[in-house]
Amino acid sequence: MLRARWLGRVPFAEALWIQRAVARYSQEQYLLMMEHPHIYTAGVRAQQSNVLVPLDALGAELVRADRGGDVTYHGPGQVVVYPILTVAGPGAGPQHVRRMEGFVVRVLGEIGLDAGTLDGYPGIWVDPGGSPRKICSIGARVSRGRTMHGLALNVSTDLSYFERIRPCGISGRPMTSLVEEGFDMTVNQVVGMMVAHASDLVGDAEVEYAGVAWRDTGAHVVTHGHNTHLPIQRKPVWLRPKAHIGKEFLATRRTVRNLDLVTVCEEAGCPNIFECYSNSTATFMINGDRCTRKCRFCLVDTRKPLPLDPGEPLRVAQAVKRMGLAHAVITTVARDDLADGGSLALAASVREIRRLSPGTAVELLISDCKGDARSLDTIFEAHPDVLNHNIETVPRLQKRVRSRANYARSLAVLSRAKQSGLLTKSGIMVGLGETEDEVLETLSDLRAVGTDLLTVGQYLRPSVNHLAVERWWTPDDFAGLAEAAREMGFVYVQASPLTRSSYHAREGISQMAAR
Repeated sequence: MLRARWLGRVPFAEALWIQRAVARYSQEQYLLMMEHPHIYTAGVRAQQSNVLVPLDALGAELVRADRGGDVTYHGPGQVVVYPILTVAGPGAGPQHVRRMEGFVVRVLGEIGLDAGTLDGYPGIWVDPGGSPRKICSIGARVSRGRTMHGLALNVSTDLSYFERIRPCGISGRPMTSLVEEGFDMTVNQVVGMMVAHASDLVGDAEVEYAGVAWRDTGAHVVTHGHNTHLPIQRKPVWLRPKAHIGKEFLATRRTVRNLDLVTVCEEAGCPNIFECYSNSTATFMINGDRCTRKCRFCLVDTRKPLPLDPGEPLRVAQAVKRMGLAHAVITTVARDDLADGGSLALAASVREIRRLSPGTAVELLISDCKGDARSLDTIFEAHPDVLNHNIETVPRLQKRVRSRANYARSLAVLSRAKQSGLLTKSGIMVGLGETEDEVLETLSDLRAVGTDLLTVGQYLRPSVNHLAVERWWTPDDFAGLAEAAREMGFVYVQASPLTRSSYHAREGISQMAAR
């Protein structure tokens, strides 16, 4: 099977992290399709002389890439395709390039464009036998039998960016695009045609497609779930946890409040709070209790955040020691207002817990830090025992559910964490309008980037102002998802109607240790 994914507009660095993870941790065949923000990339043999203007006049960053070829440009209106495939045998690399060339030529031929290869020049050219104009760049790399990088097809690209470089080191040959050639097509339409021909890349394999909503159409399935004025639906019997307020519950709550701490258990209205507090477990939420994002599933306060409390990491560590926790979970609100995204406090919390309770395992449940590499590295270098980042929902529903985060970035965060040597974990909610096939596709993507631990739980609507529940998944539904996830290779899966990100968190790391 070939898993084709449209990921929307993705920064080049994040796309590279996803590619590396899929190439390293998965044997699945993937076709990752996306746009990039404006950027120039230089291959391993690139010549500086092919950059024709000073770097500060390029209008975009110039970065090095571990692909073949010289310097080229990527930007909006261009479909960038990264096939992550398994290839083998002598000449595998050149054969892969020829397959990509044939793939592009067939797609363009269906559009009605005379295109092909040009002797001595890489890429795909319009009117190769007459007045050649380059419409598609190709640059691939094969390592350990897995392909990376791929092709970039100009659809409605701003061609003026190519005038600032000598594209692929080629002089006297103009660049073109579908729009420039008189074909009024959108990226959306071209991706659809690419998916239809995608099996050509791997020999008539079945193609499974999933994608995020389109920028140009806002396309996604609109059902009653986006109407926030519907009343709260009555929960099924299996979603009604019993409230048990015993001495253990009260002791945990007292510790949290005496140290002036916040738990996501209370802030997010977790249904498992009675069970967890009674077992002397809690998920501490740092960096304040006000989030800079307004996800349509979440109850956490979204007023203007208050200044950080520098003593908070120490107090969290004191609570962990006082409660005698063997496994501590620390999460954070999103702090997009901070240059470090709240990462310094997360790292400090790990260090303080290790200082006061060296035998305690530490799990961090983090935001995406807007994809900032320095902030993420700050967290990863603290080396928590588990790095948890939730992808939350399937690609199609990302914009509707969490408009200030995105699917590709979440995959990139998990990819970076895994390649930093961390045990990685992610979670997804169901009940927001996704299909079972879409959930399984998302689990496949998480596993493809090396995610080790997984949680799957039922979305519960916090208030009438939040997204409505579209479906109550049954305990049997969750059992089926758990079985499928284990077959995919997840080391630990917690899937049930009441499962949340840190529910039974210690079991996951215990299971890893027992391997």
